[in-house]
Amino acid sequence: MKHTRFTTLLALVFTLLCTLPSVTHATGAGIEWDTLNQEARELYRAGKNDRAVEVAQKALQVAEENVGPNHPDVATSLNILALLYQTQGDYARAVPLYKRSLAIREKALGPDHRSVATSLNNLAGLYQTQGDYAKAKPLFKRALAITEKALGPDHPSVATSLNNLAVLYDTQGDCAKAEPLYKRALAIEEKALGPDHPSVATSLNNLAALYDTQGDHAKAEPLYKRALAIEEKALGPDHPDVATSLENLAGLYRATNRSSEAEALEQRAARIRAIGR
Repeated sequence: MKHTRFTTLLALVFTLLCTLPSVTHATGAGIEWDTLNQEARELYRAGKNDRAVEVAQKALQVAEENVGPNHPDVATSLNILALLYQTQGDYARAVPLYKRSLAIREKALGPDHRSVATSLNNLAGLYQTQGDYAKAKPLFKRALAITEKALGPDHPSVATSLNNLAVLYDTQGDCAKAEPLYKRALAIEEKALGPDHPSVATSLNNLAALYDTQGDHAKAEPLYKRALAIEEKALGPDHPDVATSLENLAGLYRATNRSSEAEALEQRAARIRAIGR
């Protein structure tokens, strides 16, 4: 069982939704827009997605009225609304919003701006979710190049882009291209964030899953175990990410004929999942 392949992409979506703009600029879309964004965030976090969409639609309308259709704040609203649609699985509505957001940012901010990389990553992630790897790959590559140029090669955001591209290669079965990207992402995160950061655990799980798929259980096992230890310490023993790591390690144990050890981990993961219901 490999439950960590899309962790980076999903984390990107949820992080963006939970960090909507909180600072209103005098020349921006205004206080009402900012307030609506905050309301959309809180509704999303409360699981009220339909209402969050309604509020995000109102925020988009306010932004367009206040600053015109081609302002970066409008791109932000488009991005937020697209992310909400994506979490609902409504890709047909999300794609054109992502595309319009990207076009606005490219024109208003320039083709190498960090916000352009964000839009590229989001659109690529949606294409990947749909299995359209041919469309996703060049967007991920361009996002990586922009991020490296804007922030330097050792920034944690570069690690996120590396992981995104690695996941795509991994999903396509191109382990030879995925492995060095996973390794570089891991090295960046360990140096920039420290060896016990949850993002390090994500990269460890991704690399372990790649080795596990290849049947190299000897390489995968210590990575899974280290990821689990990091998450337990950083997030607590009952966090859903801990359950995921337990399931990953249990899958390896079953693949190596250690059923009793696997069962113990599976039972603990099931108890954690039950807490969240």
